[in-house]
Amino acid sequence: MNFEEEISLLIKSRYPLVLVDTIDEDYVLDQLYRAAQALGFTFYSWSLTKGLRIGKNENSFYKTTDAVAMLRIVNDLVDGDVKDLASPAPSAIFAFTDFDRFLGDAAAARFFKDILNRIKGTPNTVVLLGAEGKLPPDIAPLSARISGGYPDEMQIMAEVNRAVAEFKMTAARLEVNMPPDALRRVVKTLKGLSLQQVRNALNLCMLKDGRFDANDITEIEKFKKEAFDKDGILEYFGSENKGGISGFDNVKRWIADRKNSFFTDGPLPPPKGLLLLGVQGCGKSLAAKVIAGELGIPLYRLDLNRLYSKYIGETEENLRKALATVERLAPVCLWIDEIEKIFASSSGDIDGGVSKRVLGTMLTWMQERKDRSFIAATSNDINGLPPELLRKGRFDEIFFSDLPDAPAREGIFRIHLEKRGLDPAGFDVPGLAAASAGFSGAEIEQAVISALYSASGANEKISSKHVMEQLKLTRPLSVIKAEAVDFLRNWAKERNILPV
Repeated sequence: MNFEEEISLLIKSRYPLVLVDTIDEDYVLDQLYRAAQALGFTFYSWSLTKGLRIGKNENSFYKTTDAVAMLRIVNDLVDGDVKDLASPAPSAIFAFTDFDRFLGDAAAARFFKDILNRIKGTPNTVVLLGAEGKLPPDIAPLSARISGGYPDEMQIMAEVNRAVAEFKMTAARLEVNMPPDALRRVVKTLKGLSLQQVRNALNLCMLKDGRFDANDITEIEKFKKEAFDKDGILEYFGSENKGGISGFDNVKRWIADRKNSFFTDGPLPPPKGLLLLGVQGCGKSLAAKVIAGELGIPLYRLDLNRLYSKYIGETEENLRKALATVERLAPVCLWIDEIEKIFASSSGDIDGGVSKRVLGTMLTWMQERKDRSFIAATSNDINGLPPELLRKGRFDEIFFSDLPDAPAREGIFRIHLEKRGLDPAGFDVPGLAAASAGFSGAEIEQAVISALYSASGANEKISSKHVMEQLKLTRPLSVIKAEAVDFLRNWAKERNILPV
C-alpha cells in the first residue's frame, strides 16, 4: 500500500487527525492534494510562512501566519461560516506544516483540540506534517501516525526514467548500459529514500562519469549508507553472494527453497526469518549478508548501541521508529546481531521495565507484521534469549553454526587467500585445514592476515609456512573458553537444532 492509498484509507475511516512523519513536505502535500481530488474533498494547507491556502493556489487564501488566528478560520470553514467563500465543501483535508511546534501554547492547543473533537465522525481530517513530530498526551489518542514522502518502486522507476531523459537533454552525453536485472537492483536500493534523495543519488551517479550502469549500484549503496547512518538506529550494509561463505549448505538450500515465495502472492506464505545460534566467529554475521544477497533485497542492521537511551520512553520510541522504517523499506532484510542483548534484563526490573516493554513490542511486531521483511538474527548466548523468542511463529527456523569441519576450513582458507589477491593453488590448503582444527572462521581469517604481516616484515613472499606459524601461535576460542563452547554445542545437539 503506497502513501496515497494509506492516507485515503485513514480519511475514509474518519480519523480526525493524522500525523505524517516526513522529510519531503512538497511530495506529501502533492500526494495529499491528489488524494483530496480523488475523494472529492477540498484541500487546504497552512504554513507559518505561506499562510492558509486552498487547493494548490500559491496565493494565500488567508495570509495569517498566526496559529490561533488560522485555527479560528478553520473552525469557521468547518461550520461553513466563511463569508467570502461561495460554497465551502462539507468535506475537507487540512494540512498543517510543523504545527506540532505550536501546541506548547495553551490557546493554540485548546483551539486545536476543540476542532478535533468537532470533526470526529465527520469526513473532515487534519493532517500534520513534520519530521518526527510529537503530540501532547491528550491529543495523541485522536491520531493515526504514518510515514510519507517515500516513493514506491513504480514511482522510483518513473523517477529513474525521468532523470535519465532530463540528463540526456541537458548534458553533453550520457552513456546508459543498465540491464533489466541491474535496473531492478537500482530501484530496490533506492527504496526508502525520499524523492529528493532519490534525485540526488541519481544525479551524483550520472554526473560522476557520464555513465549510468550497474557499477552505479555501489555508489547508490554508499549514498544510502550515509543517509541512514545520520538517522542512527538502522545501518545500511552491502550484501554478499553465497560464494563468499564456506559451508552453510543447509541455510543456502533453505533460502533457495523459499526465495520465490518471498516475492509472490501464492498459497505459500513468505518466510519471516531465521535465527542463527552458534559459536563466536563462525560466520553467522556473514551468513546474514549472504541471505540478503540470495533474496536480492537490501540489508539493514539494527544498531543496539543506539537503540537504548537514558531518557524515559525514548528507547521504546527509537524501536517504534526503526520498525516503522523497516516496514517502509520492505522488501528488506533486517539483521539483528547478537539479539540477546536487546533483552538483556527482560527478566527483571533493574532498568525500570524498559527491556520488558521492548521485548513485548518486538515479539508482537515479529508475530503480526504483514510486510515482506525478513529477519536474520544471530546469537552467541542461548541463556540470554527469552523462551518466547524461540517458539515457532517468531522465526521460521533456528540453525546452529558450529566450528567448521575440515572441508569448510579448506573453503574458508581459499576465500580469504583469494580476497587478498593470493592464489590458493600456491598454498597447502588441506594441510592448513588439518592444522586449524578447532579454529573458527574469524580465527582462520586473522591467521591469514597475521601471516601477511609476518611475511612483509621478513621481506618474504607469503607461503604456507607463514600461515602455519600463525596457527601455532594462536590459541583458539574453543581452547580458551572450552567449557562455554562445549556447553553451547551440547545444548544444540540435545535439542536437535539444525546445523547450518
